[in-house]
Amino acid sequence: MHPLAGRTVTKMNGLGNAILILDLRDTGYRLDPPMVRAIAQAPDLCFDQLMVLHAPVSLGTEAYVRIYNRDGSEAGACGNGTRCVAWFLLDDDGPQDNLRVETLNGILECRREGERRFSVEMGAPKFDWRDIPLAKPVADTSAIPFPIGPDGTPRFAATLSMGNPHAVFFFEDLPVYDLSVLGPELERDPLFPERANISFARVRARDHIVIRVWERGAGLTYACGSAACAVLVAAARKGLTGRHAVVSLPGGDLSVTWRESDDQVVLSGPVEWEFEVVLESNWLEDAAA
Repeated sequence: MHPLAGRTVTKMNGLGNAILILDLRDTGYRLDPPMVRAIAQAPDLCFDQLMVLHAPVSLGTEAYVRIYNRDGSEAGACGNGTRCVAWFLLDDDGPQDNLRVETLNGILECRREGERRFSVEMGAPKFDWRDIPLAKPVADTSAIPFPIGPDGTPRFAATLSMGNPHAVFFFEDLPVYDLSVLGPELERDPLFPERANISFARVRARDHIVIRVWERGAGLTYACGSAACAVLVAAARKGLTGRHAVVSLPGGDLSVTWRESDDQVVLSGPVEWEFEVVLESNWLEDAAA
């Protein structure tokens, strides 16, 4: 029998960002990329990110969370997925309103803010070319030219890490640029050795940004929490916004605050439960084969 047989997978979403949660805290089993891809191809289980809960590593945390994109690659951060994990771990009727989970990006503080609304402290942004990472030294990571205009005219990207590498392009008119075409090319640009999340953004007010996101390993997405954080930070660094804004994505709005006191970026928004599925042994064994 396959080690995952009989396990329950929970399907959730954060503003349409499709999330699966698989709780393996009582076992040492670890998924490999082919199994992640197989789960993504199962009926009704297609996801943007799969959040796998393992036994805690650090004292005071509820779980160590490994984050997988649907192509089987592992991510360092997923803001919407972490907020879904918070809902999964915090009992609806319990007295506890906050918890900590650990990811590749470190320990993240999660908090219940209301009914099905959660926030997560995503950590501090990183701007050094080594930390993003970039393939070569870049003096100013906030303005890197890429020839993506209709006539090859360079557009400048702000690059940074929010646990994942991000490149943010600001435009006055988003529809002119087809992210479904440019996203895959930019994601795999040689400058990004670990690929990158690509965001096209338009600042509509000092506290409001509209974005579209091509997420590495997942493609076009209704919402991406770490991208929303990266866009707010990039906009604030350029003086286009303050340190707080509502970030609007195709799936809805997220609230992002870049705290001056400790450099933490806080992401807040709703989550939604969809359904649960029990993994069957015969399907898992066929997928593994």
